[in-house]
Amino acid sequence: MFSKHRITKAFKKAKKLPLDKNSKYILFSDCHRGDNSFADDFAHNRKIYHYALSQYLQKEFTYIELGDGDELWENKFVTIFNANKDIYLLFKEFHQQNKLHFIWGNHDMDYKSPKNVTKNLSTYFDTIDGKEKELLPNASFSEAIRLVQDNEKSIFLLHGHQADWFNYSFWKFSRFLVRFLWRPLQVYGIKDPTSPAKNFKGLIRVEHRLEKWIQKNNHQMIITGHTHRPRFPSVNELPHFNDGSCVHPRCITGLEIENNTITLIKWHLITNENGTMQIVRTVLEGPKKIADYI
Repeated sequence: MFSKHRITKAFKKAKKLPLDKNSKYILFSDCHRGDNSFADDFAHNRKIYHYALSQYLQKEFTYIELGDGDELWENKFVTIFNANKDIYLLFKEFHQQNKLHFIWGNHDMDYKSPKNVTKNLSTYFDTIDGKEKELLPNASFSEAIRLVQDNEKSIFLLHGHQADWFNYSFWKFSRFLVRFLWRPLQVYGIKDPTSPAKNFKGLIRVEHRLEKWIQKNNHQMIITGHTHRPRFPSVNELPHFNDGSCVHPRCITGLEIENNTITLIKWHLITNENGTMQIVRTVLEGPKKIADYI
């Protein structure tokens, strides 16, 4: 009942962006950008992610991050920035072209406060010349976004923790557990049970609540993150998509929206016959027409 209310509230207040044949969106989530320490799950995919991001920038995509971009439960932002400065400078280029939008999730729920967004992201200190410089002034953070067609049909984007009462209502307690209990235990291979991505029963419950909401809201097409499990339904299934995450063991996954179609992709490393390593994009599902889902 409460998850239904939270999701509906996010839908009604969602920021609207246009969706037409010229729209080009790349959706990533759950990067969990960290400090490059032993507990930083993003570190092993950082170069893959940076390369993919640079390709989307060149191809004039708009970047939308569906929550849990910065791992603020485990780290202070200054350590995250110092470990990932090149990525934030790419974000700056997207931002300067008005092609950058963030949704906050449970691990970066601090960004629900505009003061925290300004504090972390408006400027940065350049150690090369010792000057404070603009980074992402007035960065756009929302709880949800709707990609809206002229006929008012839309794709609803949100992180998905609205269907996870513990990580939504008690996120500060979850943060405390992660920061002071589970993070030190990661070195021994002990998993965080508060995370649906590491708790299969919790994952299924979250997906079930989201799908109940879809059923009761005219089969509204929805794209989430949070569970880290990519989803790309067939046209006769409930239109519940998930872009996966950027902390898979050997790849990052995301969803591309282009030419009124949607495609599930992954970026990963391959070894060529001559022994050189290469980062490549592979299509996992699609492209499928968006019109078949909304």
